[in-house]
Amino acid sequence: MISRISEFRDITARYDIALCDVWGVLHNGVAAFPGAGEALAAARARGMTVVLITNSPRPSPGVIAQIRGLGVPDEAYDRIVTSGDVTRALIAAGPKKIYFIGSDRDLPLIEGLNVQMVSCEEADAIVCAGFFDDESETPEDYRATLKTAAARKLPLICANPDLVVERGHRLIPCAGAIAKLYGELGGETRIAGKPHKPIYRAALTEAKAVRGSVDFSRVLAIGDGMPTDVRGAIDSGLDLLYISAGIHAKDYMTGEKTDESKLKAFLKAEGASPKWWMPRLA
Repeated sequence: MISRISEFRDITARYDIALCDVWGVLHNGVAAFPGAGEALAAARARGMTVVLITNSPRPSPGVIAQIRGLGVPDEAYDRIVTSGDVTRALIAAGPKKIYFIGSDRDLPLIEGLNVQMVSCEEADAIVCAGFFDDESETPEDYRATLKTAAARKLPLICANPDLVVERGHRLIPCAGAIAKLYGELGGETRIAGKPHKPIYRAALTEAKAVRGSVDFSRVLAIGDGMPTDVRGAIDSGLDLLYISAGIHAKDYMTGEKTDESKLKAFLKAEGASPKWWMPRLA
């Protein structure tokens, strides 16, 4: 039975480790959410280990710089693991000639790896970190390219499994939306980020490095995305704190008000059973 909590501190004594999502929980791409980072910092002061676990395609140094600039305090977390971090291993193990889909800001994903960026016609694999222009494009803009690549049986390595992300008060498409279309076209996708196991293994390894041991019954996942955070927590057998004012808010919220009956119906329809929920981490 899902329970609403008023403050994060209401449940922190039950857990040793929090695996906390970043975008949609700590910030919206424009600014940090008031009180969210501070709630994690207070939990750390009481002995909790916090590992941020994000589907950002950037390796962790870039995300650390980004969230610091948005106002997330360094004291909010012990370690950070990104989809970019774990995806680099997939890229390194894959074909060397790649067609790269993403903006210039995504290029650190392949920095230092033994790969060659080529045209789609020359490529032996696709690496998708995002859109060339996520402000104006949709997955349909890539349909023709993806259809040709699928016919050639090119694997698509997706560095950000998120379908959408908040940017201010808008939802912006992510690489996961392209990967979803590629799969629908019959293409092979390779994904290491949430909800898949590699990123959770990496995050728990980081937690163990901080604490020395991990009791899985005392690990809490925190997130707002159904296909990523929620599914990943379920598949990994973790308790989940669901942040309801994130990307699914339109399904059960009017303004700042949550219709709890609609929320419960939404969760039931999604096959999701978080242990806890609150609108925003605080």
